[in-house]
Amino acid sequence: MNSALRPSSVPLVAVDPYFSVWSAADQLTDDFTRHWTGQRHAMTGLIRIDGTVWRFAGKVQAKAERYYAEPPAMTQSELRVTPLSTVYGFEAAGVALKVTFTTPLLLDDLDILSRPASYVSFEISSLDGREHEAAVYFDVTGEWCVDHPQQAVISESPTVGGDLVALRMSHERQDYMNRSGDDHRIDWGYFYLAARQSDRVRAITGSAEMRKAFVRNEQLAGHAVTGLPQSVADEQPVMALVHEFGRIADAPVGTVIVLAYDDVYAIEYFGDKLQAYWKRNGQSTEAMLASAFSDYESLMARCDAFDKQLLADGAEAGGAKYADLLALSYRQSIAAHKLVTDTEGALLFLSKECYSNGCMATVDVSYPSIPLYLLYNPALVEAMIRPIVRYAESDAWPFDFAPHDIGQYPIGNGQVYSDNAIEGQMPVEECGNMLIMAAAYCLAGGNSDYLLGHMELLTTWANYLVEHGLDPENQLCTDDFAGHLARNANLSVKAVMGVASFSILKGIEGDAEAKAHYRKLAQEMASQWGTLADDGDHTKLAFGQAGTWSLKYNLIWDVLFGTELFEKQTLRNEVAWYVKQSNVYGTPLDSRATYTKADWLVWSAALAVDRSDFVSLTEPIWTMLNETPDRVPFSDWTDTLTARQLNFQHRSVVGGIFMKLLKDKGILRES
Repeated sequence: MNSALRPSSVPLVAVDPYFSVWSAADQLTDDFTRHWTGQRHAMTGLIRIDGTVWRFAGKVQAKAERYYAEPPAMTQSELRVTPLSTVYGFEAAGVALKVTFTTPLLLDDLDILSRPASYVSFEISSLDGREHEAAVYFDVTGEWCVDHPQQAVISESPTVGGDLVALRMSHERQDYMNRSGDDHRIDWGYFYLAARQSDRVRAITGSAEMRKAFVRNEQLAGHAVTGLPQSVADEQPVMALVHEFGRIADAPVGTVIVLAYDDVYAIEYFGDKLQAYWKRNGQSTEAMLASAFSDYESLMARCDAFDKQLLADGAEAGGAKYADLLALSYRQSIAAHKLVTDTEGALLFLSKECYSNGCMATVDVSYPSIPLYLLYNPALVEAMIRPIVRYAESDAWPFDFAPHDIGQYPIGNGQVYSDNAIEGQMPVEECGNMLIMAAAYCLAGGNSDYLLGHMELLTTWANYLVEHGLDPENQLCTDDFAGHLARNANLSVKAVMGVASFSILKGIEGDAEAKAHYRKLAQEMASQWGTLADDGDHTKLAFGQAGTWSLKYNLIWDVLFGTELFEKQTLRNEVAWYVKQSNVYGTPLDSRATYTKADWLVWSAALAVDRSDFVSLTEPIWTMLNETPDRVPFSDWTDTLTARQLNFQHRSVVGGIFMKLLKDKGILRES
């Protein structure tokens, strides 16, 4: 099998936190496909070649407790993951089958980015020069539109019109945003399987037992569309398409289907029920599906061009393995968000803190993710900042520092983290994050009008850092899994860069005096930091703790902004120290444990002047993904000795893997 990387899990349909399905196996036929949480969201793919049926995705037998002699699996000859597509190659009985999963998450086109439609294309060709008869069966189950399989769904065939045929399935009860949480699946809205109408295509709803009829070359009976609820676990309802290709010879033949999900209402935002961005002008689901098909050829060309450019840029910046990391990060980071507009039409890009606690618009999750968005659409960074500003300026927020979140996905009516207890807050962390994000957004070319309209709030946060940031009290930082820590040297760097970021913002505002004032404060803080953090050939984990160390990933902003507040020799010493401390699966986050964070490790590696040091520090992340036994979407928190996942998966923070690319582009330096 040809693959640059054996991903820990393979992205197939990656749209948003609810509509995201992966393959957690080496071969697409080894297991049923799964929602990013691990819950089974099955698809099954079969191909009949000259009367004999083979599998290329999933299995026929839906109930694993019963024995069934599965059709043989095709030989998987290729697995290739690009930023926007996953390509599988299969071979059997003289025939080649290419199956491509594409979600066109083009960050510079928000209408396409928000469109909840993902493509699955099939291309069949003869390998042996002979003619073959071929037909493809593909289905998806009711599991995709319920939270747990004990729930029931309703299947129907809606009228789409034109040259399209579509099947629709939904949970029997439409209770929008009926709960919040982390390990949840959506159980409202409507799930679609659509194709172009043809006398060779049959769309049918029924039980997964239809698969066995296809294997036996029998007529697929399906069932009449009655609108009666069917238990997902007991009755195994599926939506299926069969494409009879007939004879195939030298020229490849193919088809494409669309999987789509209309969630009707996506987010609750301070009491308002908001729809997805793509619906803001009243577009219907039928029109959305029609556009998905009419745009297909042009979108595939755009996706292919984008993939090639990004992979080339990644290879140049950090080598082929770094390019692989970018490819595996891209769709995951975006699919951990939902794009909506508020009641005034302002853009909101709301993250879900996946496999942590499900917090929504978490500041210290947005912060590590922004390199990806600064590169390709800075407006999405402002759309991350906006909900926190609204909450912080409301009477509901009682503190003079920045909030951690605005709720628990998909309900954003106020912070839930730590129940707002002061002991559980991250005062220096979130103030620094918000100010750095704001400055980075403006320097990346973002329109500063919105942020300059909230300078009173930003001033409060900057002054908080001046007073409390240099030598932080005992508190949490973004690495809250490590617990509270006083005098955190890396957190202090964030405070320095937060003050420097505010200086940048004052300069953009045109207040030269305030800009100089806050820049001087940042310089003084950085000078004191150098003395407090010094531990010979590296810097300390915490002031006063000799013999300790940590990744100083927050230093990267001093490089990106060109502020040069910290000694260059300090940065060189840090990189050399990280290389010395590296284990087989990465350099630990700090001297207290053997685990690391992939995003922070890439940021720390990006401090390197020599490309070889960057490659040396980041290739172990590739090795971890290639060898970990934990088959989950890219986990950013793993052990550097065992490659085991500590927690976290499918998180937006892997957008931080793009930091080296952002640094090389040089777009954030002050003019």
